[in-house]
Amino acid sequence: MSSWKHCLAVTLFAALAGTSEGALAQGAAQPTFIPASPAASQPVAGSASQPNSHPASQPASEPVAPPAAQPAMAPATQQAVQWTLQVMRDGQQIDSFDGTTTVGQTRTDTHHKVIAHDVGCKDQPAGSIDLSRTITVSPLQASANSVILAIDAQETLEGDTAPRTPEGCKLPPQPRQVNASHPALTVPAGEWVSWQIVDKDPALAYRVRASLAAPAAQ
Repeated sequence: MSSWKHCLAVTLFAALAGTSEGALAQGAAQPTFIPASPAASQPVAGSASQPNSHPASQPASEPVAPPAAQPAMAPATQQAVQWTLQVMRDGQQIDSFDGTTTVGQTRTDTHHKVIAHDVGCKDQPAGSIDLSRTITVSPLQASANSVILAIDAQETLEGDTAPRTPEGCKLPPQPRQVNASHPALTVPAGEWVSWQIVDKDPALAYRVRASLAAPAAQ
């Protein structure tokens, strides 16, 4: 009787031991479950995984206004020169020219003087002669201090004395043609400048004065 109880106790113990080892083996085979953290489960804001994410809309560019039109510049007024030319013969004024001419332009004037001489022993009037004089004036530069003029002159000039025949009868003075040109005569403002054309028989000179013309005269 004792042997039977002893065998039953050993069999039960062995059964219990097997059951415990199976349970332990099953528990070791199952993986441990670790819940994910809340932060990891939330999608990152603005990440590409969000299907409905869109870039922020850019404001529409405003149209650029065209530059304002520049006001038209008034053309610069060209300077004009007021000038006077006196013809001096043997120190006496015999003719005069004057005018207002724009710088870079040219003015030409011609004066005529028709004269007749008594010739011969009976002082009979001879044929007349035209003592013409042509003056061309062109202002080259002008400032408040001085003016530069180009001047051309052509004139018919008679001598101071009249020739005579061997009998003593008078003959008309012999005319001669005089041509003169000055490429750049400098005239200080408010002053007279003399330009000698013929030295003697007769002495001929031009006296010139020039200055900037007043705005009203231009």
